[in-house]
Amino acid sequence: MVNATVLIVDDEAPFVETLAKRLIILREFKVFSAHSGPEALDVLENEKNIDVVILDLKMPGMDGIDVLLSIKAERPEIEVMLLTAYAGLDIALKAMKSGAFDCLTKPCGVEAVCARVVEAREKKWKREEISMGGL
Repeated sequence: MVNATVLIVDDEAPFVETLAKRLIILREFKVFSAHSGPEALDVLENEKNIDVVILDLKMPGMDGIDVLLSIKAERPEIEVMLLTAYAGLDIALKAMKSGAFDCLTKPCGVEAVCARVVEAREKKWKREEISMGGL
């Protein structure tokens, strides 16, 4: 059973590949990847079962906050976690006010990322269950 379906968005390809492998091996997550904001939005347009997006803040062109706002405008049910080396209180607050589930600072242990993905997925699934008339 797939524990969660995750989209990793970061312009650093080696980081994406390493994190994807770890999420697949450690938690059996289904993982998609993108290396830019526009590419991430394309993936989300084609993949309807994404639970959580792990999103880098600093990327060329469309930055993480812009991608977050686009995701929340089009697919508000998806939980978005920002993962960045540049986090400060002001960035974390802006991310949370923009609809982010969490804002983690790189480097971050893969177990911490996995734990937060599971929490985000549970939040999404509970919200979907309620909207479908469940408890």
